[in-house]
Amino acid sequence: MLTSADTVLLASGGVDKVGWIAWIIIGGLAGWIASKFMGTDAQQGVLLNIVVGIVGGLLGGFLLKLIGVDVAGGGYFFTFITAVVGACILLFIVKLVTGSRAKR
Repeated sequence: MLTSADTVLLASGGVDKVGWIAWIIIGGLAGWIASKFMGTDAQQGVLLNIVVGIVGGLLGGFLLKLIGVDVAGGGYFFTFITAVVGACILLFIVKLVTGSRAKR
């Protein structure tokens, strides 16, 4: 039996999927914001911000799936927040690894 929310979802054509161009744009913005939060913006350029944001989005999505969150139908805002948090986690891990090498 379909609920009213299912009917609206079917009528609208389903949940928007985030395409690869949107991933680049969202990844770039998320990587830039994460680098501002983590204090690594001076060392990173635009390309590295995009890479960090995209990899952070994948990392964040993977971690959310592990705890049981449905990430497939989240939309653009949820994808952006996931990418920012994942990019911050990624930058934190990179700072831990590179920081420990620099102290030796």
